[in-house]
Amino acid sequence: MIKVSVLYPNSSDATFNMAYYLNNHMPMVKRKLEPALKAMAVDEGLGGGQPGVAPAYVAMCHLMFDSVEAFQSTFATHGPEILADIPNYTNTQPTVLISQVKM
Repeated sequence: MIKVSVLYPNSSDATFNMAYYLNNHMPMVKRKLEPALKAMAVDEGLGGGQPGVAPAYVAMCHLMFDSVEAFQSTFATHGPEILADIPNYTNTQPTVLISQVKM
């Protein structure tokens, strides 16, 4: 199982519309990437490691696939539409991490 994490960095000028993300963007992602998409989760950053420290990321999305190839093949088809929607909910440039789930 692999996880594709999309990390939206925080900054003093970062904006993120969580309502749009949850109600519009993520349902579209699910529709486009199924059946290859096995599970997904969304996290909203609340704070850093110390009290009063801002979170490093305003939001994170985690998408689970059976393999890197399963992700790449479905994203090759639907990625442009998914990426084109980013300006509708944030002014940040996300970082993507593909990882092997070990536990």
